Amino acid sequence: MAQNSGADVVRRLTELREKHSTPKGIYMGIEGNEGKIIDMKEANIWDPAAVKIQTIKTAIEVSCMLLRIDDIVSGIKKEKRDKGQSSMKGPEGGEAESVSDLRD
Repeated sequence: MAQNSGADVVRRLTELREKHSTPKGIYMGIEGNEGKIIDMKEANIWDPAAVKIQTIKTAIEVSCMLLRIDDIVSGIKKEKRDKGQSSMKGPEGGEAESVSDLRD
């Protein structure tokens, strides 16, 4: 695969957008090995929507998991800092819910 300069890439993307604006250009895309603009339908290259949808769902799940982990780590740091004080007591003396408990 040949290396392209930034100007070549911009030129190629502009050309692709131009082809997309025509009715016959809906299947045009950039071939990954050589970087040429080709008809993806003729080349039997398909990028189904199901793959993109699953990618987005996975990204959202990972983001939620990272936020939960962050809540747990923040809670541990807070407990260490407040060791001398009463540990996470709610208004009635019971344990208070953490942010991650409220989210679920």
